[in-house]
Amino acid sequence: MRSTIIAAAIAAFGTAASAQTPVLTIYTYDSFVPDWGPGPAVQANFEETCGCTIEWVAAGDGAALLSRLRLEGDRTDADIVLGLDTNLIAEALETGLFQPHGITPAGLTLPVEWADDTFLPYDWGYFAFVHRADLAEVPGSFSELADSDTSIIIEDPRSSSPGLGLLMWVEAAHGEEAGAIWEGLADNIVTVTPGWSEAYALFLEGEADMVLSYTTSPAYHLIAEDDPGFGAAAFEEGNYLQVEVAGIVAGTDQPDLARAFMEFMLTPGFQDVIPTTNWMYPAAAATLPDGFDTLTVPDTALLLPPGEAAAIRDEAVAEWQAALSR
Repeated sequence: MRSTIIAAAIAAFGTAASAQTPVLTIYTYDSFVPDWGPGPAVQANFEETCGCTIEWVAAGDGAALLSRLRLEGDRTDADIVLGLDTNLIAEALETGLFQPHGITPAGLTLPVEWADDTFLPYDWGYFAFVHRADLAEVPGSFSELADSDTSIIIEDPRSSSPGLGLLMWVEAAHGEEAGAIWEGLADNIVTVTPGWSEAYALFLEGEADMVLSYTTSPAYHLIAEDDPGFGAAAFEEGNYLQVEVAGIVAGTDQPDLARAFMEFMLTPGFQDVIPTTNWMYPAAAATLPDGFDTLTVPDTALLLPPGEAAAIRDEAVAEWQAALSR
């Protein structure tokens, strides 16, 4: 009798274990997961349909995500990495740590064509220097900024995707003259932060006239705070485009769940959350809230192909470091 009871208990334990809720671990950047970010709403919407639990792991900014994944290698707990961009995906592919998503995306509303079989976009925007609306003179180019007394806060390109985006912006706009542009900007830079959150917080505290952010950032102040007192500068060279992406980690133990999340990412349950939490444009069809129609739209969109961005990254970082150290 006792052996029968023990056998029944073991069988019950096995059934309970097999019925445990699966966990999908997603690495992302710091500003995605707080209460005011997209993470909580995205999680609630996906968990309604998946019978699973999302576990977010905040790992700094976009470039820091890739560094962490590279460091962990095949030992990583990540099933999905969400928060890379087109400046990082060539390097990400080279790691061999991602697998094809197997999805044909429909309804994309990006300003560029998308045909990547490993990474799917979830939002996009233009980098810009954000300022308070009462700034007396708003520079309209990198040269005007360098020639002015305007103080700026930027992010480190070695850890931050906006920081790397700025580096590629200068390269795309000025090519061989990029070093001279950085030398001119060096005395405008108040500080360089590891990521976007730190930079924007310092700007809001009044530490600088402008901060590297997005043309969509003023929408937050307008919609969430009813404050129209912020603007974003369109540069005559053009503004650099960022497309943010997610990818499935090759070693995931939840491949079906990961693919289901990637498909969900392009549905209203995810896309409708983006404009008023991540304060970016959604990558697939979604209704934009009132206020987005007031945003700065650059005349020219700059974007280097992923392979070219990866090829020039190290040299561009070295050039940037040299200019700022003088």
